[in-house]
Amino acid sequence: MSEQQRKRLESETMALQKLQKEYSTLVASRQKLDSQLQENTLVSNEFKLLNDGARVYKMIGPVLVPQDKAEATANVDKRLEYITDELGRIEKRIAQQAKEQEEKSVEIFKLQMDIQGISKA
Repeated sequence: MSEQQRKRLESETMALQKLQKEYSTLVASRQKLDSQLQENTLVSNEFKLLNDGARVYKMIGPVLVPQDKAEATANVDKRLEYITDELGRIEKRIAQQAKEQEEKSVEIFKLQMDIQGISKA
């Protein structure tokens, strides 16, 4: 194996490891957003069960502050919209990262095969 090939293989392997780390971070972000989506969906469903005159409170630090039901519902709906948009964006990035990882793995495999072919000759 020539020095140039060894350096290229090392560089490509490090690039693949970086892609894998980024992929893991994206998956963790997606899991967090999924959790937030479920939580906010539950809150939205509970708001739908409330009467119009029901009291709604918002926790600000250690204090419960009264809040208008319509305002609270609008806030939750906006949060749901934001979370859904973020999930879509992250899903696209995850798909792109998976594709890049696959391409990098194939590239590394071909490089390894080339190196083995040269060393067997």
